[in-house]
Amino acid sequence: MSLMVLSEVTKTYDVDPPVEALRGVDLDVCEGERVAVLGRSGSGKSTLLNIVGLLDEPTSGTYSLAGEDVSRVGDRVRDRLRATMLGFVFQESHVLGHRTVEENVSLGLMAAGLARDVRASMVTEVLGRVGLTHRATTPGRLLSGGEKQRLAVARAVAPSPRVLLADEPTGNLDDVNARGVLDLFDEQAARGVAVVVITHDARTAAWADRRPDLVDGRIEHRAITRVRGSVLGERADA
Repeated sequence: MSLMVLSEVTKTYDVDPPVEALRGVDLDVCEGERVAVLGRSGSGKSTLLNIVGLLDEPTSGTYSLAGEDVSRVGDRVRDRLRATMLGFVFQESHVLGHRTVEENVSLGLMAAGLARDVRASMVTEVLGRVGLTHRATTPGRLLSGGEKQRLAVARAVAPSPRVLLADEPTGNLDDVNARGVLDLFDEQAARGVAVVVITHDARTAAWADRRPDLVDGRIEHRAITRVRGSVLGERADA
């Protein structure tokens, strides 16, 4: 089942001269699918992430999320959908250093309006899934880089989003920690969550089920052939 569908999406910034960041983007992402959108600096990756994350609106075209056209909904609806449907993980973990690990996750759940006891139960469960139970009372500033990124994943997935959006989540990590983050994404995909990663990291590209390339604001789809999880060959379809 398709969770995210972008059809002929464009984004033009009203500057002098106008900048066409996206030019007729078509993208369809299904439940449980792992998609890595690749692109060089200036290709439109950040603009695409802002639109699918409901942080910006397309100039034209449509964006459907779980069957609902969300291209131009109001701020209140956007806030609700971001809190209940979408999870975000960024290259910089944005961990609150003066807050404990469990507080970092709990604060993220407050936007969903959950009761304190419900939040506490969810925090305990998600920290166990990312291997941070033993660090629950540790201030964020004392975590390693890999632990901070695992905490960022925990914060993103705690509300059980249907779509997980990640912006260069492994760019600052070594191979071991990068693999750990991708393993956590695998767990989400196995639960039916659509995982969309914006990246230029070859490790993440090799991990994905599908790798559309964003070139000058346009999507070029690339089919990936796999045997036992390894990428054997690729075929680009413009």
